[in-house]
Order: sequence, then C-alpha cells, then structure tokens
Amino acid sequence: MSAPPLPSPSPDGLLSIGELARLAGVTVKTVRFYSDRGLLPEADRSSGGHRRYDPQALDRLQLIRSLRALDLPVPEVGRVLDTAADPAEPDGPGALDSALEDAVARQLTQLGSQLTALRWREAALRLLHECTPAQRAERLRLIGGITTPPSTAVLARFWRLVLPARLPTGLTSSIVDAAVPQPPADPAPGQVLAFARLTQLVSGVSNACLAARQPEPWHRPALLYDGLREAYELALPDLTAGHTPAQGDGAAVDCFVAAHARSLDQQDTPAFRRSLTTLLTRTADPVMTQYWSLAADLTTPPTLGAAHTWLHAALDATLAKSGAGA
Repeated sequence: MSAPPLPSPSPDGLLSIGELARLAGVTVKTVRFYSDRGLLPEADRSSGGHRRYDPQALDRLQLIRSLRALDLPVPEVGRVLDTAADPAEPDGPGALDSALEDAVARQLTQLGSQLTALRWREAALRLLHECTPAQRAERLRLIGGITTPPSTAVLARFWRLVLPARLPTGLTSSIVDAAVPQPPADPAPGQVLAFARLTQLVSGVSNACLAARQPEPWHRPALLYDGLREAYELALPDLTAGHTPAQGDGAAVDCFVAAHARSLDQQDTPAFRRSLTTLLTRTADPVMTQYWSLAADLTTPPTLGAAHTWLHAALDATLAKSGAGA
C-alpha cells in the first residue's frame, strides 16, 4: 500500500486533528485522548474551536505510540516526554535516551514481578491439581494465606520478635536477611506448599507465645550471635561439600563453642563442652526445627538451622572422639 498523501499545507503551517491522525495512522479519538492527557499539546485552535497542531506533533505522537506499544503507562510516557522537552536539560536527545532507559528499566522490573506472580499462581494451581481430594481443602486454605508474588514480611517480623532486643541493629538485620528464605522466582508446587506452611507457622506464633518461652541463658547475646555467624561461615564449605560432622574442620566447632563460652563468661574446657551439648539439646525448639526444615525446601545454600545442627553434631563427634563425652 502506498503512504497516505500529505495534507495540503494550511496558511499557518498547522495540522488539523484529522490530518494529524491520518498521518500517524491513528483515530481522531486517539489524538484527542493524548491531547486531553497533556501528552500532545495543541499549537492553536481554529476560529471554530478545532484543535491545531504544529508539524513536530507528528514525531511526538509516533513516539507516544512506540512507548505505549511497550505497555508503558500513560504517566510514565508523560515523564519521558517532559524530560525530553525540558529546556533545563542540556543534553537534548541524550536526555530523552536517559529518560527512556529509566522508564524501560522500571517497566522491566514491574514485568518481572508480574511474571513471578504468574509463575507462583501456576505452581499453586498445579499443587491443587496434583494433590489428592483429601489434601485439597487444607492446601487451598494454606495457599489463601500467601500473596502472589509472595511477601517475606511476616517471616522477617517473626525473626525480629525472636531475636534478643539487645542485639545491635546491624547484627539483627544481617541475621534476619540470612534467616528469611527468598521465594524462588519460578517455584515448584512443593515450594509453594513449603512457603505457605512456613508463613502459617510463623503467623501462629504470637507475641504472647514468644513471651511465654523460656528465657535464653546467654548473658551476652551480641557476642553469641556474632560468634555464631562466624562459625556458620566456617562450616559452610563442609556443609556444601556434604561432609559429615565427624569429617568437619575443627576450626568451625571451636568457633561455635567459643561463641557460647564468651556469651556465658565461661572458658572453653572439656567440661564446658559437655554441658554445652546438653544445654543445646535441652533448649532445642520444635518450632525452629520445623522452620528450618521448611526453609530448606526454598533455598539452595544450607540454612542457618542446618549449620547449627551440623555444628552441634560435630561438637558431639569431637567429644566422642576424645572420650570427653563418656
């Protein structure tokens, strides 16, 4: 098809709304819509009150159409156009390119969030489709307790309630970041179930329940948690390699024990190690055990809970090897 013929130039060099629409290949209604939104300013009005546009409006309208084809919202399109037209911007075309790059980056972020939400919905539907009729009602209720894409806010709140209030803010934040599993962008149905159960678990632990728990025996919790963080990092290579606690690096166990000893103002002795393993067994929390079991389904690196369990077992192994556990 041949291109539409150019309109005969008007005496003032301006285009009518119909001429602009025909040149751009859109409807008059579309031109009017963008004009009413402030994206396509009029140059003038005719004596009869009809809109008139300067020839540069065609390039602007085509740019608007291109941006809208990328599904950029109208306000975002307006920000791009305003930046390009801002006389305070000395870069000219460079300002437009920068504004467009920012807009596309924001759109990609939003689209990624939408795709993640769709993948979570698909996995949730597969979870319901593949389960037995006896499981379906309970799983439907669990799925109803999470958002898509899922939020970890309730998990972070749980940890901020669990951790001692006297910890430095930076240490608390680092522990929360490490303890809260990030939901996978493309989950399997089982991961949706694990996250839903994890959310239900921490949601059911109220402030009153936490207050009723036995107080931790550690006199100096900041020393304990800072030392445990170091011990977990030392144990990570062994955990990742699949080594048993008996095969582990003794430095990680020593650091693990030292953190507990410092927090209790004790020395690392065979007697202390025996009392420590007894204390760790006695104070093991079933809620935490379940938490780490579910979290392990959502993350590839070993969890803090896995590191703690491995180090406790490694401590028992060293006691048994030295005969101090007898």
